[in-house]
Amino acid sequence: MQTKSASPQIFSGNIFIFYCFDVADDIDLESVKDKQLLLRQPLLLSKYFKNYHTPLAVELPHPHSSSKCISAKLHEFGVISLAYKIPFKENLVDLRQQINDIEDEYREQSVIDAGAIFKKIKSETKQPRFFHLRTSYVVIQINPEPDIDINQLKEESGSIIASMLRFEIEVLSEYQKNEILASAIGYYRGDLIIIDAYAAFVYDDEYEEYLDIFEFANVQQLELQYFDRLLDQQLNTVYERQMKKSNFRSYLPLFDVLKSNPVEELGNLKVDISVITERLESSIKLSGEAYFSELYSLIVEKLDINTWKESINRKLDIIKDVSTVYQNKVESAREDLTSGLIIILIFIELVIGILSYLK
Repeated sequence: MQTKSASPQIFSGNIFIFYCFDVADDIDLESVKDKQLLLRQPLLLSKYFKNYHTPLAVELPHPHSSSKCISAKLHEFGVISLAYKIPFKENLVDLRQQINDIEDEYREQSVIDAGAIFKKIKSETKQPRFFHLRTSYVVIQINPEPDIDINQLKEESGSIIASMLRFEIEVLSEYQKNEILASAIGYYRGDLIIIDAYAAFVYDDEYEEYLDIFEFANVQQLELQYFDRLLDQQLNTVYERQMKKSNFRSYLPLFDVLKSNPVEELGNLKVDISVITERLESSIKLSGEAYFSELYSLIVEKLDINTWKESINRKLDIIKDVSTVYQNKVESAREDLTSGLIIILIFIELVIGILSYLK
């Protein structure tokens, strides 16, 4: 009988970590190019992406110590995205023990690197602030071993993979493990991709095109979260200041044309959000690519992107309702004010007429 080796299987591969930082309302990419604030890098867009919001690929400002940073991009809607590649050759148990420390290390490094970029481009941004919001996603890529098939990998290492994707060092319950592994997909016989909310496991050595989709989804999630938070803040402003205490001057005809108000700002914000979210959705084109469509749909589901979209749409509907209510209130008050002025003018004219008659 052949005995199994006591030594755990050693795998080689890479850990990819994607970070996104929302640092401003807008970045003037053309001005950054013209002033040569950062060294540019060639941008290789996947065939699955259209040229909406084409980012600007740049180098980290020198000197820096981020040898593992493989990509730095500026997006015109105020986002800096970074990608790190950390090679490893390890068994899965040890890798699970190290994954939290690795993510912590590069989370701190990403703040330093994004901060260095932000300092260079701050003058070319609108409403700069480092940083409004940050998102991250981890992809654990492993090169397939010829003597290990997918079923064997899931059976022998499924628990380890599941807990690693949740950044846990202990074994998860059978229910949690099965729920995570149930999302596994693959294109060829020896491929395996398992996607979870904060990390994905890719058992494939041809993974480059997958990375573009993970990075794009992370950017998309960041913008949706930012818009959702921004809408909350703006709606609170309207409720607390505008709707409760409307300034008398706002009821004067033509006054709101000369001076902006929170409701008008909300309307402008609604247009901006609608345009950017529509372009983000239209940036990826997967028609005719059934496998990549399935992969992207699964990423969207795990990152709760549709939930963020629904939340934003609900709040945009609220904006419309708030604007309508406020506008009706103002128009009603203006009609009353106009009627009052007409009555006063008639009364004055009557008084003048009586005084003239008495003379």
